[in-house]
Amino acid sequence: LADFDRLVAEANKRGIKILLDFVVNHSSDQHQWFLESKKSKDNPYRDYYIWRDGKGPGQPPNNWTSIFGGPSWTYDKNTDQWYYHFFYAQQPDLNWRNPKVEQGMFDNTRFWYQRGVYGFRLDAVDTLFEDPKLTNNPTRSGKDAYGMPNQEHKYDHVMPEVHAELQKLRKVADEFPGRILVGETWTDTPEGLVAYYGPQNNELHMPMYLRMTEIQKLDAGKFRKEVNAVEANSVGGWPVFVLSNHDIHRQVSRLSPDPASNDKVAKMLAAFYLLLRGSPVMYFGEELGMVNHDPTRREDVKDVIGQKGWPKEKGRDGERTPMQWDSSANAGFNQGATPWLPVGSDAKTVNVQAESADPNSVLNWYRQLIALRRADAAIYDGTYTSLNGDDPNVVSYLRKSGDRAVLVAVNMSNSPQTVKFDAAKVGGSHGNVLASTGTGKELDLANVTIEPFGAVVAEVK
Repeated sequence: LADFDRLVAEANKRGIKILLDFVVNHSSDQHQWFLESKKSKDNPYRDYYIWRDGKGPGQPPNNWTSIFGGPSWTYDKNTDQWYYHFFYAQQPDLNWRNPKVEQGMFDNTRFWYQRGVYGFRLDAVDTLFEDPKLTNNPTRSGKDAYGMPNQEHKYDHVMPEVHAELQKLRKVADEFPGRILVGETWTDTPEGLVAYYGPQNNELHMPMYLRMTEIQKLDAGKFRKEVNAVEANSVGGWPVFVLSNHDIHRQVSRLSPDPASNDKVAKMLAAFYLLLRGSPVMYFGEELGMVNHDPTRREDVKDVIGQKGWPKEKGRDGERTPMQWDSSANAGFNQGATPWLPVGSDAKTVNVQAESADPNSVLNWYRQLIALRRADAAIYDGTYTSLNGDDPNVVSYLRKSGDRAVLVAVNMSNSPQTVKFDAAKVGGSHGNVLASTGTGKELDLANVTIEPFGAVVAEVK
């Protein structure tokens, strides 16, 4: 705690707010609550988790499967019952229907707010509740990567109670002015995201829109569609965009067509999502253009998903390799001691030290765009208008605040593209370049050529 208090204090000096990851769905099986819970059926903590009798000898209570492979139930010989876990067996689900669990978790957040935490990223919020009747999930054709029958997670995922509970958690956050709740909110549709804002914007301040992490190939139409869908949310919720994270292949590895294009794609994507209205969520190393370093042998896999599902499912180690700080041992990570996962093979050149010294690096491009975000009212506080909505290659949009308008255009194709902007729609016929992966300081907006995987940001005149 002394280390943590120092972290908060030093961050505050630098104008940085600390958020913590708050795992709302489950605890560790080594947590004191669970160690007590498994002692006996009448232990005071038994109902902190979800324990049930099996359907028969050696049979779990129902057909629910863990998304990490196998049944969602683990048998405990000591008490002759099964406990439920949507994820690993080592991550037993908390029983949020128990008021003591609810109060304990709410008080947990209060403890950290009082220590100076400015909010939480809420992990796996859509799995908080399960059908109390334990209704079997509908099965689908085929098998998953772990050899289990595919199923629709209808009764163990996104129950209606989730939203009422998150609104209660929001009330706790509101006890501490300025605090925020960020949600790991996986939704099948943009409409699903609206529910996480709450009917009166009284649920999550910042539910993350994660659907762009599922796009596997550069497609201007798909990216434009997703942004416009969030912008059109019916409650006016603040957009929060994510392109990759610890569970998803890094954006460059997923979207770049070849290694030679990696840096160009990294810069183009940065311009695309850093300058949108709302908050971009950056995953560490994206600002360097870091790529996946997937294991090539099963024996090297650390992630249980990969160990269980190899080779169909290789796990998430590849996107979780250490931050690349410099060219020293293990890229300067962990003071050179051997880390849990190996450092990427490109760390000698793709690192903070090397890229800081290169004015054309991905890192310095990110720094330029972030500085623009902070300084330009049209970007940090302006409206968003999608432009040229039928262009299959270029995503372009206008950010505007008062009389100031900034045009952003990114070419998601591997060939040069010429774009024409309607002066009446953008508010001018010329542009002063604020940032560009190409050359030139002025634009004729009736004839803008963007290089392959290029980006241009210009003040409209």
